[in-house]
Amino acid sequence: MKILVLDIETSPHTGFHWGLFQQNISLNQLIESSTVLCWAAKWLDKKKTFFSSVYDTTPIKMIKEIHELINEADAVITYNGKRFDMPTLNKEFLIHKLPPPSPYKDIDLLTTTRNKFRFASNKLDYIAQVLGIGMKTSHEGMPLWIECMAKNPKAWKLMKKYNINDVKLTEEVYYKLHGWINVHPNHNLETKEMCCPNCGSYNLQKRGTQISLTNKYQRFQCQDCGKWSKGKKPIEKIQSDSVVPI
Repeated sequence: MKILVLDIETSPHTGFHWGLFQQNISLNQLIESSTVLCWAAKWLDKKKTFFSSVYDTTPIKMIKEIHELINEADAVITYNGKRFDMPTLNKEFLIHKLPPPSPYKDIDLLTTTRNKFRFASNKLDYIAQVLGIGMKTSHEGMPLWIECMAKNPKAWKLMKKYNINDVKLTEEVYYKLHGWINVHPNHNLETKEMCCPNCGSYNLQKRGTQISLTNKYQRFQCQDCGKWSKGKKPIEKIQSDSVVPI
């Protein structure tokens, strides 16, 4: 199973406006809309991290490169990718006349942190620090993006470091959240012997049973990532004349 970890950085919208507080910017005030400045990605469990930017190559070549990687992936891991990274890339694919990439499973870790936990903040930087993984690369804020758009070599060196570090943090957060993820592609589809659906480990422990409306299944817990799962075949069929909930 090929799983891609991905993060993108985009330019801000640029335009003319009269004030600084609670402004409604109309389309005739928009000078240039946001575009992808760069992306970083790596295959899960692999050392090499890919990076491409408008500073190093043309926008269309940069977009084609990430399109090719997504096309190979069975799943894509992001942090807030469901609402930001992937729709932004889809827009770029459409603009550059690229077809939709092959279907992939969308593993957005922000969805997991929001649905499963109550942290003081769900930002990647905060989650990474709380979990003892590390922290995002520090920078001066918006001026970094402005300097990158002005093709400042020093700014681009920092942007590359920042983007790549975000991908590495996302990968490490993924491992910490592994057993809590509900939308993970099932590793059992690639093996005949039963394994953990999330991490593929065979280190499973029988832990009671799980009951549906009509069947009882053996329940397992992965001793590596903690994910709960059940056997493929029922161990007992509930009698059809039994009392059922209404």
